[in-house]
Amino acid sequence: MDLGLSGKRAIVTGGSRGIGLAIARALAGEGADVVLAARSAEPLELAAKALAQETGRRVIGVPTDTGDEASVQALVDRTVRELGGVDILVNSAATPWSAGKPRDFASTTDDVVREEVEIKVLGYLRTARAVAPHFVEQGWGRIINISGLGARQANSIAQTVRNVSVSALTKNLADELGPKGINVTVVHPGVTRTESLVERLAAQSEAEGVPVAELEERLATNSIRRVVDAAEVADVVTFLASPRSIAITGDAVAAGGGVPGPVYY
Repeated sequence: MDLGLSGKRAIVTGGSRGIGLAIARALAGEGADVVLAARSAEPLELAAKALAQETGRRVIGVPTDTGDEASVQALVDRTVRELGGVDILVNSAATPWSAGKPRDFASTTDDVVREEVEIKVLGYLRTARAVAPHFVEQGWGRIINISGLGARQANSIAQTVRNVSVSALTKNLADELGPKGINVTVVHPGVTRTESLVERLAAQSEAEGVPVAELEERLATNSIRRVVDAAEVADVVTFLASPRSIAITGDAVAAGGGVPGPVYY
């Protein structure tokens, strides 16, 4: 199936590694030119150079802090200037959720919640606000917000709030922008094999003397009983970024390999 992405121009925030980089690779593999946005300049530059060589597409790294309005606007301005426009926004920049973050009610201070909302919710809003005029003018665009299956679990107030908020943002944008030719969706990954997971499991394996494969098997509590790879999440996002996805907007697409038990409808 031709996804119709050849010549499209995409911004991927959080694009220097993990799910963001996997998405950028998949988009470039389908013929899109891609701007990678992340805070750290050196890893970003290396990722952009490697991806350009791998795919033969134009890939640009733009250091960006999505917590800062001016930085976000500069990202979009540079994208339009260098690529001639922008068609796709993938929001994947977020502070990583780790086991060490507060989960119980007593430890969930105002600042804990503010930190989570600032980048993953307001950051997504800032980037969407910056690209929307370009999408509206050309009558076409795609915004895909990467959230997480934490939206469907009560493991932590801050984690649940930030992920549910991304879904709420997505639906509001989809309803307002839909008549203008712009689809907006949210993707919920679950446990995903990324560089950080591989590094964490390697360290755990060495410390505990347990094979990495066994540690990964313990994490695979989904329906397919294996950890989903970042490239597999990227396949889902790439379809949603394409003209083929016109029938899907405002909805959440779970990409965690299935949750045994609950019925979502």
